[in-house]
Amino acid sequence: MKKEILSGNEAIARGAFEAGVKVASAYPGTPSTEILENIIRYPDINSSWAPNEKVALEVAIGASFGGGRAIACMKHVGVNVAADPLFTLSYTGVGGGLLLVVADDPEMHSSQNEQDSRNYARFAKVPMLEPADSSECKEFTRLAFDLSEQFDTPVMLRSCTRISHGKSIVELAEPVSGLSEPKLVKNPAKLVMLPGNARVRHPLVEERVVKLGEHGDSWEINRVEYRSNEIGIIAAGVTYQYVREALPEASTLKLGMVYPLPKERIRDFAGKVKTVYVVEELDPFIEDQVKAMGISVIGKEIIPMCGELSPWRIRKAFADAGIINIPEYQAIQTEPIPSRPPNMCPGCPHRGLFYMLNRLNAYVTGDIGCYTLGFMPPLNAMDTCVCMGASISNASGIVRVLSPEERHRVVAVIGDSTFLHTGINSLMEMAWNQSPATVVILDNRITAMTGRQENPASGFTLSGEPAPEVNIPDLCRALGIRNLKVIDPYDLEATFNTLKEEMDRDEPSVIVTNRPCCLIKGDDRFQAGEVLYVDQDACTGCRACLRIGCPAIEWQPAPDGKKGKAYIDPLLCTGCTVCQQLCKFDAIRGGK
Repeated sequence: MKKEILSGNEAIARGAFEAGVKVASAYPGTPSTEILENIIRYPDINSSWAPNEKVALEVAIGASFGGGRAIACMKHVGVNVAADPLFTLSYTGVGGGLLLVVADDPEMHSSQNEQDSRNYARFAKVPMLEPADSSECKEFTRLAFDLSEQFDTPVMLRSCTRISHGKSIVELAEPVSGLSEPKLVKNPAKLVMLPGNARVRHPLVEERVVKLGEHGDSWEINRVEYRSNEIGIIAAGVTYQYVREALPEASTLKLGMVYPLPKERIRDFAGKVKTVYVVEELDPFIEDQVKAMGISVIGKEIIPMCGELSPWRIRKAFADAGIINIPEYQAIQTEPIPSRPPNMCPGCPHRGLFYMLNRLNAYVTGDIGCYTLGFMPPLNAMDTCVCMGASISNASGIVRVLSPEERHRVVAVIGDSTFLHTGINSLMEMAWNQSPATVVILDNRITAMTGRQENPASGFTLSGEPAPEVNIPDLCRALGIRNLKVIDPYDLEATFNTLKEEMDRDEPSVIVTNRPCCLIKGDDRFQAGEVLYVDQDACTGCRACLRIGCPAIEWQPAPDGKKGKAYIDPLLCTGCTVCQQLCKFDAIRGGK
């Protein structure tokens, strides 16, 4: 069979193809984004971005009810959005097999929290598989659909940043054959969750959990590897790989299905080793369940609760507990690496907007997107950030407790994709209840933070086909917003004046910025200007241009110890002219 080196996300996409999936839906979110971007390579699968994760799962549910196999993909915080349909789907069961892929993000490489999605599997009472490498990503994806149809249940598959983005060898196979053709089958007693029907379905869910646990006792994806009878470790997913590297002599029970647990297999394993340890990232999910079985195990007493594990962290944890001996750790001596804080791209249309919000001393309720970097110095122009869509709702609540003088400072900032994700309802609430706050919608025409994926306002589908564009200003007016302005955020004076005017209002107002992401190719609204340069004779070294934090602007100390001067890197400059507008000495030249 052909073999390829694939990332976990690529392998999940391949598994969906081999499993005969008909429909795939997702909302982009690191580290899960590339799953759908690879599924689109398989034309037999109808693949599309959804406005949010709830809609993505509901699209997959509809396809499943129609008899087709379906997959929905999202990051861990996306499951919060999709939880409503997920919990009821556990009661209805499925038609065609249905897989919900969730990618957790221990260490919060690109997330606002470290939630452990395994808890959702237990809460919703659906099985969860956890692959340990790309090969298992593909195989477990295929197995998930068989499991889903065998037990009439949605199945969750948990990845994490290291599994999603790490690469390993995957053996490819042909798609399954002999699947039933999708068709409509009426079964309202099963699929209409009125209380009377739901009461009948609930006992079936409880019976299913028991049967799934019994199935796990003999399922080969839950395997025991005996080595030492002194140390036995229960692990799953990427932590299994860490354990094998950190403690190669330890016996392991590698779990492929982390909920429900294979209790008899765990009891048998615990009876054959002297001490049982549970090594898992984030919550003591497995540990607590094993302890509830009456089995003595050691877990979070020595393994950190927070952050991402690694072979070294595991080995050190066992050494610090006196379980093993390791040589004193010798750090590799290297030259100090200069800090490189996250920053908006050169030419980013958000930069000037945040600079002006800072000047106006606005209290900015922020949201999830590239623009969250407005929090960073030197812009220092974001004061809250909770979750997608919360900026508008937060602003609506804050102004209700403030004096008229204070509430005029409150400005909510949200991106176009995030506004369409969960901001629409929030703006509807603000308009409905006439909360006197200003909302700035940063319409950069793309879902920029996760890699420039299309959204309902971008004019294209996942496959690049032209599509209707949501007109954001018209949508805001339809929600009841009477005061709406569209501005060019590269025009600093107009941006400042419009912000001030709208912040002074005693009723809701919306400002829409209309410059696209500077990384989008082919958008005629982003006309990159002439590359700018600094006239060294005119530059006085006032540092005003540094206040916007553009990566294209460097500071060059004078060799004679006198005041330094600015320099613009021509390889980075996009000619947006924001810095040029800040220079009072006409030292920045070029541009349109």
